[in-house]
Amino acid sequence: MATTGANTHRVRVMILVSLITVGYVGLGVRLVDIQVLQHDKHTAHAMDNTRRKVIHASRRGDILDIRGNVLATSRIAKTVCADPSLLGVHQRLVARAIAPFLGRDAADLAKRMQRRVYTDAQGRQREDKHVVLGRKVLLEDWQGITNALAHIDFGVDVKSLHRSERLKYYNVRRAVFCERFDSQLRVYPSGNLAAHVTGFVGAREPESSGAPVIGLEGKHGIEMMFDSQLEGVRGWSETETDRSRREVVAFREYNVKPRDGMNVVLTLDANVQYIAEKALEALCEKHTPASACVVVVNPQTGAILALANRPTFNPNQPGDSNAANRRNRVITDSFEPGSTFKIVAVSGALNESAVRLNERFHCENGRFYFAGKVLRDHHAYGPLSVREIITKSSNIGTAKVAMKLGESRLHTYISEMGFGRRSGVSLPGEVRGILHPVNKWSKLSISRIPMGHGVAATPMQLVMAMSAMANGGNLMRPVLVDRLVDRDGNVVMQYNPTVVRKVIHDETAQQMVEMLVTVVSDEGTARLAWLQNYTIAGKTGTAQKPSKTKRGYEAGKYFSSFIGFLPAENPQLCIGVFVDEPHNGYYGGVVAAPAFKVIAEKSANYLGLEPSVPVKSISEQKPRVVSR
Repeated sequence: MATTGANTHRVRVMILVSLITVGYVGLGVRLVDIQVLQHDKHTAHAMDNTRRKVIHASRRGDILDIRGNVLATSRIAKTVCADPSLLGVHQRLVARAIAPFLGRDAADLAKRMQRRVYTDAQGRQREDKHVVLGRKVLLEDWQGITNALAHIDFGVDVKSLHRSERLKYYNVRRAVFCERFDSQLRVYPSGNLAAHVTGFVGAREPESSGAPVIGLEGKHGIEMMFDSQLEGVRGWSETETDRSRREVVAFREYNVKPRDGMNVVLTLDANVQYIAEKALEALCEKHTPASACVVVVNPQTGAILALANRPTFNPNQPGDSNAANRRNRVITDSFEPGSTFKIVAVSGALNESAVRLNERFHCENGRFYFAGKVLRDHHAYGPLSVREIITKSSNIGTAKVAMKLGESRLHTYISEMGFGRRSGVSLPGEVRGILHPVNKWSKLSISRIPMGHGVAATPMQLVMAMSAMANGGNLMRPVLVDRLVDRDGNVVMQYNPTVVRKVIHDETAQQMVEMLVTVVSDEGTARLAWLQNYTIAGKTGTAQKPSKTKRGYEAGKYFSSFIGFLPAENPQLCIGVFVDEPHNGYYGGVVAAPAFKVIAEKSANYLGLEPSVPVKSISEQKPRVVSR
């Protein structure tokens, strides 16, 4: 029996040993599988958990006007933080010292710096040692904070204390710190001056890789259109992190420094821009329109010297404005232009020799029946020459001139002068306007389109078309950016004037100038645009606005404009003033022409343009305003 018991015990021991052996073998196989066969997989997973890749933006380039005035720049900004565990009982003292530099209430700041102990997901006690006190703190303000901390009066002689006690006070000064990575604060020194041109920035969207991006991104205007050039070349770093996902600098493996962005130099002149904006403000105060805008260009080159809108916004705080205020209506809004559009049909007919400058057309005493509808003039005119049709802005006369040109050729000239197409200006959101194909025209179209009805144009398109009259018949591409310059001052890209196409002959353009000069006279519709020392040429426009809810036009709602250039003999400035739904008058010659006069006179004096006519060369009697 004893033998049997011993055998049973041996068997059990052997079974146990076998099981243990199998267990160890299995564990060994598993370890081999994990450490050898799946080594790469698990290593990558571990690296993913401890490694962090960060994209670093370069310093964003500046936006400058043509004379070097800074319109947008970047300044170093800090994220200021605190470690409450180091403050002890000195939160209020520290808060009072640094609150002025952060622009925050001292009591709120002290409350934010109170110690906070919490339990994490694993049930462990944790203490918050990283509290953000302020973001986008300018470098000079951070320097003020460090100086204030260095001079805190604790009410005791710290140097006389025991080392351990002395360390506590030193730690208070170390408790406020800034994050390692600086950010950029985009600053627009002139506030809303040229806001619709410069645009604004926002936080850059994360990339598809998921890597955090530290930097800014253009959201509007030049900031958006030239974002990549302004941004420069981004750098990046790859490092290891601790359990709190904070960088362990000692294990940083890669640190590729960014390359600064280029400066964008605009054709804009800040002084001309200021003149235009002040004139626009005065216009809005007097006529309280829904919106208004001004464009000033050099007609010879297409260079934009000023572009202003009302309402406007401050790019330093774009979030304080709504989308309507941020719209650049010079290119995003199109209107039935009214009589400023008459230059297209008349210049086309002269260019094709379909009419002669002194050819006369009977204007039906102000009522012309065509295709079953009546076309009216604001005054009862009899026979008028082509010159007088422009001077007096006769709708009927313009319609009859257009009929001589014909539908097909009229459509061609409208298109060739840039309507129904984007101008190509370096700004986002430009629309084409409206120009229907000829086969979509009604029987009435040939009589309505020449006077600016049945089409829609942007202020930019209208100014560039008028510039073609001024410069000898060349449609220029509007230029807003003159050049790109690197941080060392080297010109990387120069943008030169571009002729899109020749739209009318030199002789035709000269005839148009002669006619447009008469508009700014006692007999014309733009007497209020006249200047003593410069010959002005231009055209008024007054268009009733189409209804958005029914056929026909809105009673009492008008789009008023004046586009002119000077000196007429050698035009250097072409200025368009456009007013949507003005009050206290609505004719282009009454609402827009006076603003043109202010801008033209001040800009010409500032730019030093040579006077072109003797003083008092035009009668200074009280004007007889022929309003259109």
